[in-house]
Amino acid sequence: MMEHLPVEVIGNILSRLGGARDVVIASATCKKWREACRKHLVTLSFNSSDWPVYHDLTTNRLEILITQTIFQTSGLQGLSILMDDVDEFSASTVIAWLMYTRETLRRLYYNVRTTPNVNILEICGRQKLEVLSLAHNSITGVEPNFQRFPCLKSLSLSHVAISALDLSLMLTACQNIETLELVNPEIAMSDAQVKVELSSLTLKNFYVEAISLDKFILEADSIERLHLKDCALELFELIGTGTLKHFKIDDVSVIHIDIGETVDNLEIVDISNFTIFWPKFYQMISRSSKLKKLRLWDVVFDEDEIVDLETIAVCFPQLTHLSLSYDLRDGVIHYGLQGSSNFENVVVLELGWIVINDLFSHWVEGLLKRCPNLKRIVIFGVVSEIKTHEECLLLGTFTSSIVQLMRKYLHVEVQFEYE
Repeated sequence: MMEHLPVEVIGNILSRLGGARDVVIASATCKKWREACRKHLVTLSFNSSDWPVYHDLTTNRLEILITQTIFQTSGLQGLSILMDDVDEFSASTVIAWLMYTRETLRRLYYNVRTTPNVNILEICGRQKLEVLSLAHNSITGVEPNFQRFPCLKSLSLSHVAISALDLSLMLTACQNIETLELVNPEIAMSDAQVKVELSSLTLKNFYVEAISLDKFILEADSIERLHLKDCALELFELIGTGTLKHFKIDDVSVIHIDIGETVDNLEIVDISNFTIFWPKFYQMISRSSKLKKLRLWDVVFDEDEIVDLETIAVCFPQLTHLSLSYDLRDGVIHYGLQGSSNFENVVVLELGWIVINDLFSHWVEGLLKRCPNLKRIVIFGVVSEIKTHEECLLLGTFTSSIVQLMRKYLHVEVQFEYE
């Protein structure tokens, strides 16, 4: 059967193997498979975490192996070279790899330390690259008129040193970009550039992690997904035209956040490990009548505020998923059960606690009564490794009360997840 496979199909099989070592071994099967590797292999990956031997080889020997493997191909569309914790490579060798593949390359994942630094933009600009992921690299002197990326849809910069100006120019050079990821970038500031300002007409997805800035302003008229994680900002402002659908904040410290007039089409709001001034935050999202999923998890409220679930039920009638983590401080539950309006469309309810107490089961019962069409409830909890006798009794009492409670709701699927 195998001997009748067309070489194009064999090339597709080899491309799905991923790791270069596996491709080389498989291509040694016979002459036909070697031909498939030379002419029809489209994806090749060198990852130091996939094969421990990468760390045992000298840099010179590793360069030779990678060079030989790449130069045996003729039409690579996807190339991944991730050499984390590996000594620096020769810049001339790495440039040879990129020059050899750049005309056919569509996807490049690059984490290679070289001396001197390799200018990826100069080599791969004006080509057909659609996905570019750079890690532990530096970008300087961006010239958008020359280093254009007309086909680039996705750009990821992880631990990359770049100035605020070059970052802005880089986005300008990507005229059709849809996804931008910034992970722990080393952003250099000049006296004239005290804030990061980015603008794109085509950007749809923006993810930023581990960034610390005074001001971050993003102007994106097509933005649909915005995710901020582990950031410290004085001001974050999104300027758009109302296309935002998914807004997520995770472990962010920000004094002022403004997503402007972009909330009318919001469908998902996911907030965790965040300090909220509830009236202001609610005012920001209150026009999101299309909201389907609301998650407020490990959220700290300023000035012992109480979130009015009645208002949430009325303002967000299309909610199907509601996730709340229980917090009791000074005898006050931050998610009040006042009111009578139901969450008519909620089918999934996620509830959790950090410190369990007797009131939690009563709070769960109150929410269950407000969700007449519920199909599934997930209860999250934190259980310490060393438990006192009182903690064991409290956990046992809670479990029994939940079991008894759910006998009234036999149509609802119950799931427990403990940390």
